[in-house]
Order: sequence, then C-alpha cells, then structure tokens
Amino acid sequence: MSLRTRIYNLFEIRGAEEVAARVLNVLLMFLILVNVLAVILETVEEYRIQYGMWFRYLEIGSVIVFTFEYMLRVWSCVENSSYGGGWWARLRYMRSPMAVVDLLAILPFFCSMLFSIDTRMLRVFRLFRVFKLSRHFSVLEVLGNVFRSEAKALLSAIFIMMILVVLSSAGMYVVERSTQPEVFSSIPRAMWWAVVTLTTVGYGDVVPVSLAGRLLGVVITILGVGMAALPGGILRSGFSGGLAAPRRAFENSAAKVGMGWGMTYHSQRQLIKIRNELGLERGEAKQLLKKVVLEHQLSEQGEEDVCPHCGKILH
Repeated sequence: MSLRTRIYNLFEIRGAEEVAARVLNVLLMFLILVNVLAVILETVEEYRIQYGMWFRYLEIGSVIVFTFEYMLRVWSCVENSSYGGGWWARLRYMRSPMAVVDLLAILPFFCSMLFSIDTRMLRVFRLFRVFKLSRHFSVLEVLGNVFRSEAKALLSAIFIMMILVVLSSAGMYVVERSTQPEVFSSIPRAMWWAVVTLTTVGYGDVVPVSLAGRLLGVVITILGVGMAALPGGILRSGFSGGLAAPRRAFENSAAKVGMGWGMTYHSQRQLIKIRNELGLERGEAKQLLKKVVLEHQLSEQGEEDVCPHCGKILH
C-alpha cells in the first residue's frame, strides 16, 4: 500500500488505519472546537488584552495544521476514483464544498498577512472553521443534503411567505396609516410588523390599535402560525428520511452480498467498504446486519420456527 493510499485512508476512516484515523479525526475536531471558542473569547476585550499572545500562538499553530491537512487531502484525493486521475482530479476535488470550507478556514490568515483587514471581520471569517465539523459529523452532512434536496420546496415556502409579507404590510398600511402615521407611514415600514407577526415572534414594539387593524392582525397571525411551521416541516421530513437512507442502503447491500450466512472474505470486505461509504458506525452496521440475517431466517424457516429475539431456529 502506497503512502498516498494510507493518508487517504487516514482521512476517510477506512482500511487497516481505521483506529489511527479515528484518533486523528478526534484531534482535528478538538482543534476546530478550540479555535471556535478562542474566536468567541477573543471578542471580550479583557481576554484579548490579557491572553492576546496565546490567541495568536493558537491561530498560527492551527493554520499550520489546517494548511498541512488541506494539502494532504488535495494530494491524496486521487485515490477516490470518483474524482478521476491526475491534476484534473485534484482540481475537481478543490471545487467540492468541503474542500472550499477547508480553504476558507486558512485563507483569512494569509489574507491578513498580505492586506490590511479589519480584525473584527477577520474573526468573523475565522468562524467559518466550524463548518469543518460537517466532515466529522454525518448528521451535519445529512442536513446539508436535505437543504439541497428540498431546495425547491423551501424556496416555494419562502416565496409564499414573501407574498404574505407584502400583502400584510399593504393591508396594515391602509387600515393603520391614519391612526399611527409614525409607525405605518409606508408599506416598507409596515413590513417590520408583518415579518415579526408572520414568523410568530411578536416583539410587541409595534401593534395595531384600530378595530380594523386588530382584526387584520388576528387573520395574519393565524396565517403566520401555519406558514412559519411549513419550512420546519419540510426540513423535519427530509432530515428523518436522510438519516434512514444510509441504513436502508446498507440493508439492501447486505442482502445482495450474502448478508451473514456463509459470508466469504470478499463479501465481508465489500460490506466494510459500503459501511465506510455510507458513514455508518461499526456497531450500527452490525445491528443492521443482524436484522437482515433474522429477516432472511424468518423467510426461509417460517416465522413459527425462529425465535423473534435471538434469531435461533426452534426445535
């Protein structure tokens, strides 16, 4: 096995280097969290004055580690056949979302060395490092996939919400303009009330006082309860489906390669590869495999001949 393959396996948590890869990924996660915490604490003037030097040392050390990680990932990405081969594969990898996140994690530091940048803006950009955690937590990756897959539905919900905001603002402008000219003097000014009401936040700083305005406010509030829940429902449905999809895919793959009865070495390696690609934990994959084996035994022997708890054949 070449050095490049070993490095690729380290970053992807696969092969013989799985234990070392998990240790490496835990250390990287810890460094990311420490960086985010440091950026937050650095905004406190007292801490910035007292520990400014240590914050600087942490930033330099972190940039060295993240830069080294980025370079190794770009170098070893050709081991993934989906990117192809040669430098074109590396360019394709560099355009991937996670590679862009890795680049944004180190870019502010080098930009600050070349250009004069406001330190407050620099701290904000350094917070982009928190997105590096999405590589280490499959749940965040699932959430990103949900946003991509449900983009049309979410945009439709947002578009409907925008229409309601405009109509609500216009209606409140008409009925409240004469009563509260300082608050509802124009449709743009009334939009603040419409947004707060439709999203069910209700700060209470601006309220209708006329009878017509209050009646309209009741209708808009009722509409807002349903509309505010719509994007959440879309995300909730997509998120639950996204979490279940890798499990279903592993079960289907296990059924195709032999599941667990008379499994060959080749089929075992194939299942391990599938597990890694789907991002499933070893224990979770074992439980799914047991489930598939039990279902197979039930179908082969008949439900009355197999224990539903342990899967053993009853005599």
